[in-house]
Amino acid sequence: MQTFYIIAFLSIVFSILVISAKNPVHSILYLILTFFTFTIHYILMNAQFLAIVNFIVYMGAILVLFLYTLMLINLNKESEPVKPFMVKVAAVFGGGILAVALVSSLKLLGTSAPVVLKDPNLGLVKNLGKVLFNEFLLPFEVSSVLLLSAMVGAVLLATKDKEPKATI
Repeated sequence: MQTFYIIAFLSIVFSILVISAKNPVHSILYLILTFFTFTIHYILMNAQFLAIVNFIVYMGAILVLFLYTLMLINLNKESEPVKPFMVKVAAVFGGGILAVALVSSLKLLGTSAPVVLKDPNLGLVKNLGKVLFNEFLLPFEVSSVLLLSAMVGAVLLATKDKEPKATI
């Protein structure tokens, strides 16, 4: 239980650093750390499949794509347009509404009993694989063929047509 509180505290700290970092690259790196703490939470909740998907998809693909895209963009202070006063007022108003919603949700929480799983094997990758490859084998294979054909189509569309050389 103590591990949960430590990881929850780190999640909150890293998420605050995401929105308060001045450098956008540092913000994305803090977001990666935030998602890593979420992965640890999934493992603590015995949801290994969600942990693996979160680690591979979010940390491995999406955030790396964000990082590469951000590094390709030219972010200079001189090129940044000045925000009008009404945009700043709208941001303060939206932040105030968020603060009211967070405070009211904390008052409604109160104390509750911890959730205990009736089936300790719930969320294991082994059980998901059994269901996926027994009951849903045909839809799984059809979706894999569909993804393969989409990948082949994307490769064919991405390659340039080479003009045949004229022979004399």
